[in-house]
Amino acid sequence: MPPNDDTSPLPDAAAPDECTIAAYVAALIDSKRLGHLVVHHRILPAAPAVYADPMRPFPRPVAGLLAGRGIGRLYAHQARATDLTRAGRHVAVATPTASGKTLTYLLPVLEEIIKNPDSRAIFLYPLKALAQDQLKAINELTAGLPESARPTVAIYDGDTTAHFRRKIRDNPPHILITNPEMLHLSLLPGHDNWSTLFAGLTHVVVDEMHTYRGVMGSHMAHVFRRLGRVCRRFGSQPSFVFSSATIGNPGELATDLTGLPVETVTESGAPTAARHFLFINPEQSAATTAVMLLAAALRRGLRTIVYTQSRKMTELISLWIREKAGPYASRVSAYRSGFLPQERRDIEAAMASGKLLGVVSTSALELGIDIGGLDLCILCGYPGSVMSAWQRGGRVGRAGRESAVALIAGEDALDQYFMRHPAEFFDRPPESAVINPANPVIAAKHLECAAAELPILLTEPYLADPAIRREAESLAARGLLLRDKDGTRYFAARKRPHRDVNLRGSGGQFTIEAGGAVIGQIDELRAYKETHPGAVYIHRGVSYLVKSLDIPERRVVVIPGKADYYTRARGQKTTDILEVLGEGSVHGVPVFLGRLRVTETVTGYERRSTRGGQLLTIVPLDLPPMIFETEGLWWVIPQAVQAELDKRLFHFMGAIHAMEHAMIGILPLLVLTDRNDLGGISTPLHPQVGRACVFVYDGAPGGVGLTRLAFSRAGEALTRTLAAVAGCPCETGCPSCVHSPKCGSGNRPIDKIAARYLLELLMSGKLPETEPCRPDCNEQPQANEPQATSRPKGKAPARFGVLDVETRRAAADVGGWGNAHKMGISVAVLYDSGTDEFIPYSQDELPALYEALAHLDLIVGFNILRFDYKVLDGAAPLNHRTLPTLDILERVHARLGYRLSLDGLAKATLGTQKSASGLDALTWWKEGRLDEITTYCKQDVAVTRDLYLFGRDNGYLLFTNKAGKIVRLPVEWA
Repeated sequence: MPPNDDTSPLPDAAAPDECTIAAYVAALIDSKRLGHLVVHHRILPAAPAVYADPMRPFPRPVAGLLAGRGIGRLYAHQARATDLTRAGRHVAVATPTASGKTLTYLLPVLEEIIKNPDSRAIFLYPLKALAQDQLKAINELTAGLPESARPTVAIYDGDTTAHFRRKIRDNPPHILITNPEMLHLSLLPGHDNWSTLFAGLTHVVVDEMHTYRGVMGSHMAHVFRRLGRVCRRFGSQPSFVFSSATIGNPGELATDLTGLPVETVTESGAPTAARHFLFINPEQSAATTAVMLLAAALRRGLRTIVYTQSRKMTELISLWIREKAGPYASRVSAYRSGFLPQERRDIEAAMASGKLLGVVSTSALELGIDIGGLDLCILCGYPGSVMSAWQRGGRVGRAGRESAVALIAGEDALDQYFMRHPAEFFDRPPESAVINPANPVIAAKHLECAAAELPILLTEPYLADPAIRREAESLAARGLLLRDKDGTRYFAARKRPHRDVNLRGSGGQFTIEAGGAVIGQIDELRAYKETHPGAVYIHRGVSYLVKSLDIPERRVVVIPGKADYYTRARGQKTTDILEVLGEGSVHGVPVFLGRLRVTETVTGYERRSTRGGQLLTIVPLDLPPMIFETEGLWWVIPQAVQAELDKRLFHFMGAIHAMEHAMIGILPLLVLTDRNDLGGISTPLHPQVGRACVFVYDGAPGGVGLTRLAFSRAGEALTRTLAAVAGCPCETGCPSCVHSPKCGSGNRPIDKIAARYLLELLMSGKLPETEPCRPDCNEQPQANEPQATSRPKGKAPARFGVLDVETRRAAADVGGWGNAHKMGISVAVLYDSGTDEFIPYSQDELPALYEALAHLDLIVGFNILRFDYKVLDGAAPLNHRTLPTLDILERVHARLGYRLSLDGLAKATLGTQKSASGLDALTWWKEGRLDEITTYCKQDVAVTRDLYLFGRDNGYLLFTNKAGKIVRLPVEWA
C-alpha cells in the first residue's frame, strides 16, 4: 500500500555532519513515527585486516604488479587460495562481499600465462554486466605489466559481433570471459573450432558460485561435466576456482557441480568497516516504510539500494517514491530481471556515475555488479535466506565507510520469526545450497547435448550415476540417443539440441509484447499465474493490462492501462505419487520422499484494491492445466489423529491446510531457497495412501533437491513448524504463521488453533501404532520410465503380409506426389507369411489383392500410408483405414524427426541393398519388361520383411547417421 501522506518520519539534515549514516540511524531511532518500530539495532564493529604470505613468492612481474597497486601483502584468505590454485587443486573461496576474491584466481592465472604463453583460462560469470566489470578490472590490474607479459583478454557473449566472435575463435585470448549460456551454446558444441583454447586450458574460474543452485545449478552440473569431457579429448585437465558468497556448504556444492574433489577457503582476512544492522517491524506495510526510509535517505544525499521480493513490488515502490521524493524523484530507478539488456546497463552506469542516488531492485542486483559505493541498504522483506541477506547487505560500505542495513519485516513467517528472534539471524550459519543433477528433465536435455558434442561411452564416468544411466536408456528407447552397432556408445539423433535448453529454468520462456515491441520475458510456470488475460502487469513504472496469453506461441500481449487494483491468481492442485524414494517417521508420524506428478489449474483471479488490498471481485478463467513431475515429501496424518480432531470439532481440512502453509514458510530456515520455490497440497484423503496427507514439493519440474534435503531434516522441519504457529501472537492466523501470499484458494479454509493442536499431537510421541500407509504407485504411469534398447525375440502376428507397389507413371507425369492416385499400377507384390510366398498382382488383379489383404492380421510397408495405398485407391477403390497397417518409414520419422531411405536402412541393418530404383522400374514399364519389375519389387518386399523381422526380434534397426557412424534406432512394432 503506498504512503498516504507527505509527512517525513525523519527530520532533514541541517548540516553536512548530519548527512552521515550514523546521523541517519540516530534520527531513525529517535523518530516518533518509526523509532518504536526498531526492534533490534546492532553495530557490527570494524575489523582489521589479517595478512599472510604465499608459500612461495610470485614471479617478479606479478609481484611488481601488486606493488604498483600498493598491495604490500595479501589477505590471509587470498594467500591460502592462491597457494592451493598454484598447486593445481580445485578450490572454492567463500568469503564476504568485497573481500578481494578476484585476486585469488587472477594471480595464479597470470603467473601461469607468464610461465606458459600457450596456456588459456575461462572466466565464467552469470551476468553480462559482471563480465564487463571484470574486463575493466583485469585491464586496470595488468596495465603495469610489460607488454610481453601482459595477457590478452576478451569477452565472448551474446553482444559480441559476428566479426569479433570469429577473430576470438581463430585466436583465443589468454583469458576468455564468458557466461554459462555461451559455454553451453557455442564453446562446447563447437569445440573443434576452439581447439587452441581447450588444448591449453589450465584454469576455469567460476564466479558467484552460490547462484548455481536449484534449477540453474542442476543445469550447470551437466555443463561442467560436458566441459570435462571436451577437455579430456584435447588432453587438458584445468583447475577449477570457485568464488562464492558465504554459504553453508561451498565445498560440497562445488563438488556436486563438477564431480571433482574441491578444497575450501572460508575465513576472510579482509578488513571491514562498522555496519549498523536494524530490524524494523512496521505497523503499516513493509513497502510503505521502505518508501519513507528511502525518501529520507535521498534528502540526505545517501546512496541507497532497496531490495524487494518481487518484480511487481519493485515497480510499485519506484512508482510511489516518485510521488514522495520531490526534486530527487528523477534520481531513482527500478531495476529487475525482465528489463531488456540495454535498459539494465543504462541504469548500472547511471548509478555508478552518481547520476542516480537510489535504485529499487529485485535480486538482480544482489551480485557484484559495479554500481559504485553505497551507504544504505533497505531490505523490503526478509530475502528468504541468511546468505542472501548478508550478500545484499554487503553491497554497502565498500569504500571502508560506515554503512547501514535496514531489514523491514513483511508479514511472511520468516520475517516475523527473525523479528521475534533477531539474535538467531546473527548466530545461525548460512544455509546450504542444493542441486539435483539427476533431475530427469534437466539430465535428458544435457545427455543429448553431450552426445552431440562427443559420443558417450557406456563405460564413461558421466553415466556412473544410476539415475543418469537410466535417463540415457530412456532417451535411447525414444530414439533421442542412438547406440552404435556394437551397443558401446551413444550418439545424438539431432546435431544441435543445445538451443532447446534454457539453463536458468526447466520450462520455456514467454515474451511480453506491447505495441508490437518486446518489453520483457517471463518463465512458463509464472506466465499462467502473472500474465493471464486480465492480469495487471507493471514494467518500469508503467501499468499494463494483459490482453492475451498465447500458450502455443509463448507470447503475452499487453496494452497500457491504469488500474486501481492488482491481480492475484486462484487455482486448484492435485498430486499423484509416482515413486517412493525414501520413508521414515518423526515421533511416530510417517513421512515419505518421492517423485510426484502435480496438476495445477488456474481457475480465475482476484482483483484487489491497490490501497488496502480489499477484495473487489473474482474473475473466472479457462486455462489448460499445468502438469509437471517433481520431487516432494509428504506427511501422512494417522487416522487416530484425524479422529481426535474430529471429536473435538476442529476443522480438519483447515488444520492440515494451515500446517502445509506454515511448513512451506519455515523450510527456508533449513534449505537455501524461498517459499516461492516450493509448492504444497493438503488433502483429507489421498486415494493412493488412503489417509490425509500434507505434501510439500519442489516447484521446478523434475525437482532440484530442496525437499530431498528437507526430508533428511524432517524432525527439525516439524519442530520449527510448530514453533512458528505457536509463537505467532495472532489469534486466528495471519501471513506470519499460516496464511500464504500465493494460496490458490485464498487461504480458505484455514484454522490456526486446529493446526497448533494437530502439530502438538503429532509432536507428542504418544500416537498409537499406525497401520501401513505406503502409497500404491502401481496404477500410476511411470513417465520417463526407462525401456530396454534391445528386446528378446517376440511373437509376430499370426499372419502378416508385406506390400510394395510399382507404378506406371512418375510424379512429374501426373502433376506431383499429391496426385499419386493417378500413377497407375505396373505391379504390386504381397508377401504372405502364412504361405511364405511372394505373390505379384497386376492392376486388373487388384480385387484379388484386396481379398488377400483382408485376411491378414498385419500389413507391413515402407511409406505404405502416404504412397502405396493412395496409388492402389486411385486404380481401384480401397478403404485402407480398416486395414491393420505398420508403416516402417512413418515409425522411423516419428523417432528421428526426419526420413531414412529403405536402401540406407537395408545396408546398415541387413548388409544388403536394393537391386534397382523406382526410375528403373518406370523405364521397364515403358519397355514392357514386367518380369524385371516383378523381380525388383519382390526384392524390395523381401528387404522390407527382413527389416520388420529384425526390428521385431531386436528392438532396433541400424542406420548411418550424418557423422557416418552406424547407430541403433529403437523401434517398437506393437
